[in-house]
Amino acid sequence: MNNQFDVIVFGATSFVGQLLCQYLVDRFNDNGQERLDWAIAGRSQAKLAELKQKLQQPELPVLLADAADKTALKALCQQTRVIVSTVGPYALYGESLVKVCAESGTDYCDLTGEVQWIRQMLDRYEETARNSGARIVHCSGFDSIPSDMGVYFTQKKAKAVLGSFCSDISMRVKAARGGISGGTLASMINITREAAKDPALRRQLANPYLICPETEGLKVKQENVKTPTYDSGFGAWLAPFIMAGINTRVVLRSNALAEHPYGKDFRYNEAMLMGAGFKGRLQSNVLVAGLGLFMLAMVIKPARWFMARFVLPKPGEGPSPKAQKTGFYDIRFLGKTADGQEIRTRVVGQGDPGYSSTARMLGQVAAGLALDFHDNQQKSGKAGGFWTTSTLFGDRLIERLEKDAEIKFEVLFS
Repeated sequence: MNNQFDVIVFGATSFVGQLLCQYLVDRFNDNGQERLDWAIAGRSQAKLAELKQKLQQPELPVLLADAADKTALKALCQQTRVIVSTVGPYALYGESLVKVCAESGTDYCDLTGEVQWIRQMLDRYEETARNSGARIVHCSGFDSIPSDMGVYFTQKKAKAVLGSFCSDISMRVKAARGGISGGTLASMINITREAAKDPALRRQLANPYLICPETEGLKVKQENVKTPTYDSGFGAWLAPFIMAGINTRVVLRSNALAEHPYGKDFRYNEAMLMGAGFKGRLQSNVLVAGLGLFMLAMVIKPARWFMARFVLPKPGEGPSPKAQKTGFYDIRFLGKTADGQEIRTRVVGQGDPGYSSTARMLGQVAAGLALDFHDNQQKSGKAGGFWTTSTLFGDRLIERLEKDAEIKFEVLFS
C-alpha cells in the first residue's frame, strides 16, 4: 500500500459529495493550514470531469470505480489511507466498499443513518477490520455527530463539575432549519419498504441496543418519544425526532464500546421541542400526524411511487445554496446524575444540518483519520475495528469541529 493519497472521496458527484469536495478545497489547501492530498472517485468520468471544472481544480486526481466492482475498489484502497463514501442508500450500494476496506486495512467513514445496515456490517466485517487495522466510522454527519459528541461533551463536563457522570440524558432539538436531499429520502424509502415486509427487521429496528456488542446483555428500557408528550424538564411539549432511531443507537454503542463509563443502566432519548401551553401541544399533534401520514405513504406502494415521482426531490437534488447557508441547528442536552444533580449543555451549528454542516463534519472525520492517527505513514493510537466518533476521536474532534466546522459546544449551567 503506497498511500499516494491521504483521502479519496468516493461518490464525489453526489449532492453531499460535491459539498464535501468544495470544503476540502477551501479548508485543506496548505495555505497556512493542514494539507490533504486527495482525489475524487466515482463511476462516471464525465460527471467527475464536470465536478473538477466546478471546483476549479484542474490537477485534482480522478479515479474510476463502481460500487459493485470489488477489483476497482481494491485499487482505490491500495492508493489511500482513508476512503470517504457518500454513495447511498448504503444498504443497496455500500457493503462492497466496507468489505474491501476492512480486508485491506484502509480507514473508512461515511454518513449513513441506516442502523439495520450497520448491524449487518458489524456482523460480517468487524473481526476482519480488527485484524487488518482498518478503522470504520459510520454516521459521520448530522446523524450522529451532534448527538454522540454532544453526549460525550455533556458527560465530560458533568464529571468535572458535578463529580459524576449522568445516568440519564435527554437531547432536545430546540430549533433547526434545513432541507432534505433526494439521497436521504431514497435511504428512508428503502428502509421503510424493507421494514414493511419483514417482521424480523421491525423487531431489530425497535431494539435500542441493536448496534451494541451482543455480549453486553443490555436490557434497561429506553424511552422512545412517539406521541405528543409534555417534558417537565424543558417545560415544553415534545414531538418525535426522525433521527432519534439512529442517534440513540450510536450513543448507546459509544457507552458500550467505552466499557460503560456512564453505567449499564444509562438512559438516553431524543425529541423535538414544540413549545409550551396549548400552542406547543397543538404543534406537537400536527407534527406527529404529519409524520404518521408520511410514513404511511412510504409503506403503500402506489403512494410511495407518486411521492417519489412527483413530490420528493430526486437523488442528486437538495437544498439551494441560499438554504444551505442560512440553515442552522440548536440542540440542547439535559443530564441528570444518580443523586439528582443536573447539567444543561448545547450544540449549535451553522449551515444546513444535513448538507453543508454534514459536509464539514464528514471532512473533519476524514482529516482526523488521515492526519491524527498517523506518524511517518504508520498507524498509531486507536486500533482497527468499528468505532463511533466519540470513542475514536474524543476531544480532538470537538477541537476540529469548533475550529473549522462552525459548530460550538457550550455548558449552559450546572
